[in-house]
Amino acid sequence: MTIREIDERMTAIAADKEKGGLTEDELRALDAEYAELAGQCENLTAHDKVFLARHRKRPKIDDYISHLFKDFFEQKGDFLGGEDPSILGGIADFHGISVTVLGHRKGHDIAENMKYRFGMPEPEGYRKALRMMKQAEKFNRPVITFIDTPGAYPGLEAEEHGQSSAISENLAEMSALKIPIISIVTGEGSSGGALAIGVANRVYMLENAVYSVLSPEGFASILWKDSGRAAEACELMKLTAEDLLRYKVIDGIIPEPAGGIHHDPDTVYKAIERLIIREFNRMKGMSPADIARERYEKFRNIDIAARQAK
Repeated sequence: MTIREIDERMTAIAADKEKGGLTEDELRALDAEYAELAGQCENLTAHDKVFLARHRKRPKIDDYISHLFKDFFEQKGDFLGGEDPSILGGIADFHGISVTVLGHRKGHDIAENMKYRFGMPEPEGYRKALRMMKQAEKFNRPVITFIDTPGAYPGLEAEEHGQSSAISENLAEMSALKIPIISIVTGEGSSGGALAIGVANRVYMLENAVYSVLSPEGFASILWKDSGRAAEACELMKLTAEDLLRYKVIDGIIPEPAGGIHHDPDTVYKAIERLIIREFNRMKGMSPADIARERYEKFRNIDIAARQAK
């Protein structure tokens, strides 16, 4: 069975159990089938993980905000006349700590997908994100970013408004911010569109998330002039959490339930909560200069770490 078929059957079993009215024998049979299907999710290919990273039921940034933070207050606008809703961010409370939280917003249905351009920000979105992060530095608030994007929006208008300069400015400014930054790749993390909010002291990935220079379809189109070879591209690109941890691009992997986070999101929310608490405690005694230096050295040393891992 393909991962798509496994996912559809696991979802159908969960729905049948929710309806109720089943005998004990029927419940046992469904539980046994579910366990068997879950077992088939233990050795997923890179292409399987791309499918799960893009799954329509995968939690989005507003889900993470509502489950992990309190008193979220959204901030809008880049203060240059533009507002991009594909970046959602604001101030929130995390266990009594005031934080800035932001990330890509894809939407939960096709109408929202179109409204938010499937999580592909324009320059105004990246300028808004940087504005919030610099404000966080001014008031000594840690920053938590959630990455889930196919890339920056590639439209003509975005280029005219300074897409490349907005991304590059974020990279430069984030590298020097003197506050803790934690980034979590929750779904897709592609290209500079992802990295523009991902220059962090610690970068984590969900188990079935992917993080790469571009989409597998784009990679296949460039290399072989055939986007249909995306599955082959996935293996070459080393885009899974396991690959990136081995090459020291990320700092850890957040486990997901068998078949993906959408089958039991609460377990993953709790794991992320524990992770953030742990990282805040780790950086509590660090000076602002040390925090900025740690982030700078992390990214400067990625190439060295990757060479050693080969």
